[in-house]
Amino acid sequence: MKLRAITMNTFSGLVRNKIIILFSVGCVCILLLMLSSLLVIRNLRNVQNAEQMQAAVLPMIGSMMAMVSGFGSLLAAWSAADALSSEMRSGTILAVMARPVRRWEFLLGKYLGVQLLMLVFVLIMVGLNYLLAWIGGAHIQSAPWELIVYPMVRYAMFSAVGLALVTLMHPILAFCGVLFMSIAAQLVSPGAHTTFLPEWLKTGLFYFLPSTNLLSEMRFLTITRATLQAATWSEHAVALAYGLDYALVCFLIASWIFHSRSLSRD
Repeated sequence: MKLRAITMNTFSGLVRNKIIILFSVGCVCILLLMLSSLLVIRNLRNVQNAEQMQAAVLPMIGSMMAMVSGFGSLLAAWSAADALSSEMRSGTILAVMARPVRRWEFLLGKYLGVQLLMLVFVLIMVGLNYLLAWIGGAHIQSAPWELIVYPMVRYAMFSAVGLALVTLMHPILAFCGVLFMSIAAQLVSPGAHTTFLPEWLKTGLFYFLPSTNLLSEMRFLTITRATLQAATWSEHAVALAYGLDYALVCFLIASWIFHSRSLSRD
């Protein structure tokens, strides 16, 4: 009951958060831009066959939704950092912890509240994927669960990292740290042409930083030669287990640091 109450209170607070509302408005603007482009393509449907429509529409949807999904990773990190820091700034955490609530339970409730918010975000994003594909006259080949589970695991990673960092620093600095990690992970990913970094550094950072490309649902969205061959269940299991393990380790680090830190206002 205590854990559920903390989770739902966190979720309701995040829904009313002004920064999250502003983020949602930005996503709506991006989607409206995508919708106008798809309508233009649909008007040209008479001069294109179905295969050409697939080739034109799905990459467009994939690129635009990749942008929204990438912003979602930053949203998960910011939500986790702000959910904890706002309680400490307002001092309400002292009232909550005066009850028989362990610190790790409080942190877990905050974390689950963020995941609930991201689940709503993912479900809306998946629904828009299918809606935009229908408007553009294309067909999404991916299984719906891939478009739900993969981003959720990735967001679980980023929110856990944000939670771990905010136990040590200001939420804005924690968000900047997550943003830096996200950019660095892209620079050291396989296939990235980053010649200005020595190979030993790229290898070390690749194993330390979260592998976001491995957990990107966009590799299942667009039609490429690789995605025509469906991933096996063992490949899914390895990728998802990696993400969940990374999130668990970061959450345990956050719990360990939070257990001994002061709860006074910043």
